[in-house]
Amino acid sequence: MPSFDPLVKTGKLSPQHTIGRLEHGGIMANYQCNAACRHCLYACSPQRSGGYIQPQVADEVCSLLREGGTRSVHIGGGEPFLDMDLLISLLDTCLRSGVAVDYIETNAFWAEDEGRVKKYLHALKMAGVDTLCISLDPFHAEYVPPALPIKLADICRKEGFGYFLWQEKYRALLSRLKQPNKAHTREELKAQLSCDYALETAQTYGIRFGGRALSIEAEYGTPKPKADLLQKRPCRNLLTSGHFHVDLYGRYIPPGCTGIVIPLEEAVRGVPHDKYPAFDALVTGGVASLLDLAQGLGFKAQTTYTSSCALCIDIRYWLSGQDGFPELDAEHYAASVEYCG
Repeated sequence: MPSFDPLVKTGKLSPQHTIGRLEHGGIMANYQCNAACRHCLYACSPQRSGGYIQPQVADEVCSLLREGGTRSVHIGGGEPFLDMDLLISLLDTCLRSGVAVDYIETNAFWAEDEGRVKKYLHALKMAGVDTLCISLDPFHAEYVPPALPIKLADICRKEGFGYFLWQEKYRALLSRLKQPNKAHTREELKAQLSCDYALETAQTYGIRFGGRALSIEAEYGTPKPKADLLQKRPCRNLLTSGHFHVDLYGRYIPPGCTGIVIPLEEAVRGVPHDKYPAFDALVTGGVASLLDLAQGLGFKAQTTYTSSCALCIDIRYWLSGQDGFPELDAEHYAASVEYCG
């Protein structure tokens, strides 16, 4: 593996990479989800392993977040409501640690029983949370009946519980479905919404093309010569913290760059240069440096890619199967190519 010690000695780099103040982010309670949406940046699905964030990990995460400057987070997944008891435990830990919870994300799969919804909302209020972010879009409609997020929103309104639909603009579109009380196949959505509903939703949703969402770009994007995507400039996304996440293992995920994970402690206190070769290559020389690193180990790139991010993820996927890259989450890359039909 290449060493960056000469750069450190000449003063061009400090001994550690410094990530910005961790102000806006979320805690991913799990990777498991009842859905496997094609736009999911984190490649969540029913088959993902790992269970749910445990109380000891949650306590450590909240302590480090406070140290890093975080005063509030949102809770996401996966699907946080797959384990209500552990969700309440996580909320209690946040409250006790002085980390406020702005909202909890959910796809509303649990909203069939109105009595259960009211019980859950009461428990959330008791735990100091008063807002839900409810997913509503054609991608979720492949797994969750569109009537359920609408129903959950209506109950929240009646109960005086805060909510917002993400995204509200799809309510009118999904109202065209003939059977809102069932999940829909891709072919059904094509027939009732548009042949290109996946592309149109991606364009209006504002998704990042990473994780499983990369399959949308692969399907609809325009291939470009690899050489056109190799501008040698640092990938500074890895050192920003505008919308970071911390997963159930206590690992920091940079904004938008899923599949790269480092211990939250290092994100807060400094990331050692020599520990993460793929991370170092991207931060110092971007995807061109990462490609040089991978080719030295035997990686064979395709001739075309739809974007530099697609090239980067292909390289990282391959490197995640090699030894010596602890910052690359092999399970994420494998899960990203599933459920893409």
